[in-house]
Amino acid sequence: MNKSILIAAFGLLAAPAQAASGPFFSLGNTNFIVLLAFILFVVVLAYFKVPGTIGGLLDKRAEGIRNDLDEAKALRDEAHELLASYDRKQREVQEQAARIVAHAKDEAEAAAAQARADLETSVARRLAAAEDQIASAESAAIRDVRDQAIAIAISATREVVASQMSAAAANKLIEESIKEVDAKLH
Repeated sequence: MNKSILIAAFGLLAAPAQAASGPFFSLGNTNFIVLLAFILFVVVLAYFKVPGTIGGLLDKRAEGIRNDLDEAKALRDEAHELLASYDRKQREVQEQAARIVAHAKDEAEAAAAQARADLETSVARRLAAAEDQIASAESAAIRDVRDQAIAIAISATREVVASQMSAAAANKLIEESIKEVDAKLH
């Protein structure tokens, strides 16, 4: 039935070919020969089921394209999931980096505070040591001045006593000193 509809359609399409001179259904008319060759070509194609084969090939091709599209969609979905995973990981890494930086700042501030405290302690120790050295130097200077004052006073006293004392008074003082030492020793 398909073949008869096809032949009728081609017959109607051949109507413009009747405008040629002479009888249409003659082997001398080239339009008629071309029509017969075309119909024969279509019949041969139909006999060998070329349209079905072409349709099958197109269906296979469409199925392959559909499979490729499904695979591309699956790959796109997988890529979106992978991108979302990488975005989450990037956010986690950024948060971790922020925590590490905050922790490092806290440790740096604690270290700075400890360094300040250590510096203050060191300065206080050095000040105390300097004050001790100053006090020691001051007491040594006072002792030196006192010793010199005593030496000068003794020297001045000797000179005064020597200039004012006579030999008899000196002998009397020496004898009294010997008696005193003798009394204290026995």
